[in-house]
Amino acid sequence: MNIHEYQAKGLLAKYGVAVLRGGVAYTVDEAVKVATDLGGPIWVVKAQIHAGGRGKGGGIKIAKSIEDVRRHAGALLGMQLVTPQTGPQGKEVKRLYIEEGADIARELYLGMLVDRDRSRIAIMASTEGGMDIEEVAAKTPDKIAIIPIDPAAGLQPFHARQVAFALGLKGEQIQAATRFVSGAYRAFVERDASLLEINPLVVTKSGAVIALDAKMNFDDNALFRHKDVAELRDEDEENRVEVRARKHDLNYIKLDGSIGCMVNGAGLAMATMDIIKLMGGEPANFLDVGGGATRERVTEAFKIILSDPSVEGILVNIFGGIMRCDVIAEGVVAAAREVSLTVPLVVRLEGTNVDLGKKILASSGLPIVSADDLGDAARKIVSAVKDAA
Repeated sequence: MNIHEYQAKGLLAKYGVAVLRGGVAYTVDEAVKVATDLGGPIWVVKAQIHAGGRGKGGGIKIAKSIEDVRRHAGALLGMQLVTPQTGPQGKEVKRLYIEEGADIARELYLGMLVDRDRSRIAIMASTEGGMDIEEVAAKTPDKIAIIPIDPAAGLQPFHARQVAFALGLKGEQIQAATRFVSGAYRAFVERDASLLEINPLVVTKSGAVIALDAKMNFDDNALFRHKDVAELRDEDEENRVEVRARKHDLNYIKLDGSIGCMVNGAGLAMATMDIIKLMGGEPANFLDVGGGATRERVTEAFKIILSDPSVEGILVNIFGGIMRCDVIAEGVVAAAREVSLTVPLVVRLEGTNVDLGKKILASSGLPIVSADDLGDAARKIVSAVKDAA
């Protein structure tokens, strides 16, 4: 789960991480009030969307008067902001963050993420702040320092000093950076974050070390432990079909292909997508109905797949362990009838009650193609989609 910049800063501030004063606004009048309450002489008006590169898209404006704040807020609210991370369709700006200005001397980069290769939390530090870290990694990888942290021992003072040295800080700035990194690390671990990115991390002309921007992502599987974090979710920033799927306890991720997939089990879903690509097709989604899905949930999963206009065919691949094949078959038949199926459908069933499941499909009177195994299923759906094109 992602959250907005102002939400991330609010959370980090609770751990002693230095941030600038600011406030969120949903209307022009609210933006003006926040700026007035903050006092001048300079404010920054920031569009709040779940995407980086807002400055490049015109989503961050400097205001030198209250009238500038009003003008920028009016221009940004409701605009379709296009950045390198939103795609050409952009995202509608529905809220702003009004922040006091800063006297910036240097721009740096600080990031934390779960490094699965090292089985560690990795802290990344670079003197090249304000730039896309991917670009820095591609062109000047030597300018990124990576400090792995053993989760058993946790962050030690020398780790924080390593970060400060990698950022080229000196004197009192080192102490400020040590406090900053320690607080950020505690926030990362205690809130089960999967990513923390502060770009830029700035040093002001007075020597203060401050988060000028903040991005945080969280492990969805740990949100039950953090109700306050879960409440920060902005569903307007998420794929609407994925939101709909989550409400029905379905694991759905939209992809760019044309073959919809409905599978039970994440590993089987990955294998299904792989073999579709092997056969020359492209999966349109990842959809795991889980091991204990009901007929109603399967029906909803089918509707969700068909709500994607790019889907030109569907492959249902079920291994009936806990999940019974007859339940899947009933759901598929019910959904196909309800939505008036118009694309090819291939179903491969195996496991508990497989014969009953196949019988339900065969007697449905619907144009459902049965498959003997996963390879056969992938070949049939890829062929059917190509023939229909």
